[in-house]
Amino acid sequence: MSASASIAPRHRPEALRAFAAQLFGAAGMEADKAGAVADILVEADMLGHDTHGLELAARYLGEIEAGTMALRGEPEILSDRGAAMAWRGRRLPGAWLVLRALEAAYERVAQFGIASIAIGDCHHTGCLAAYLQRVAERGLVLSIHSSAPGAASVAPFGGVKGTLSPAPFAFGFPTGGDPVMIDVSASITTNNMALRLIREGRRYERPWLMDAEGQVTEDPTVVQRGGTVLPAGGQDHGQKGYGWALTAEALSQGLSGHGRADGAPGMSNAVFLQVIDPGAFAGLDAFTRQADAITGNCRASPPRPGFGPVRLPGEAGLRRRAAAERDGLALRAGILDALRPWAEKLGVAMP
Repeated sequence: MSASASIAPRHRPEALRAFAAQLFGAAGMEADKAGAVADILVEADMLGHDTHGLELAARYLGEIEAGTMALRGEPEILSDRGAAMAWRGRRLPGAWLVLRALEAAYERVAQFGIASIAIGDCHHTGCLAAYLQRVAERGLVLSIHSSAPGAASVAPFGGVKGTLSPAPFAFGFPTGGDPVMIDVSASITTNNMALRLIREGRRYERPWLMDAEGQVTEDPTVVQRGGTVLPAGGQDHGQKGYGWALTAEALSQGLSGHGRADGAPGMSNAVFLQVIDPGAFAGLDAFTRQADAITGNCRASPPRPGFGPVRLPGEAGLRRRAAAERDGLALRAGILDALRPWAEKLGVAMP
């Protein structure tokens, strides 16, 4: 194979957004919702979170075909006390609901300083990191928890049977330069990564899973046979991820009023997000002054042997994003191939 033949083609991010939005629109999704989902999926790919980018689009289209993702309508407002709201998502697209919640939060945070919104029974939210930059660029802080009540892929520390979801958490805040963007989960790896490795016939490099008998393993296929993903902290300190998962499920499912107690199969998600305006406290200038001191100290820490300079969370993703804007986005092999049958079925031109 020639060198040129092995190079993945690059696509303009806006072309990929338009392609994904056209797919979802052709499948019956309202235009604003289709655009929101496409935006968040492509943003994930640009940041390097490609297990939660356009790779998910084929699964979403399958959910639409099966009737398990709502395509039209509005969330039900369960409670509204100004700085705090609870919505029932009615299985509407999670990306659209989260972006809608952020718009509501922007209005309220100007008045109250803090705005908190819990959303129950929404469809999959996608990559949480994809929401952070847009909030931080407004000079605001975002904290967002998500859980999947229908998933039980993480066992409580000391147990064998899965009872919890990986419970991702993202936190973003402004600095004097680029924002800090943290996107982690209560599990040591993700369900989507395990599924990708299974598809590709690969194993993990470390024992990050546990089989149904409680033995740790690198084999991702155990999740299809009653096995689980280890909590963050692994087999030695998994109480950390266990406690974190409980916190995420309490905030997202408890405050939204919808979760495991109701039975929520499929790609149902629950979300809790909080937007904070530093201006309501000591002020944005004071906040960024402290943030710059903290992050500057981290960068100044001498690297360990074999490591490069210390990076901040989200730094590599923002670098990838800038490169994708400049040079185009190279998608992982197989992503567009998986969407080709859907494009042909729905009459949408491939990018």
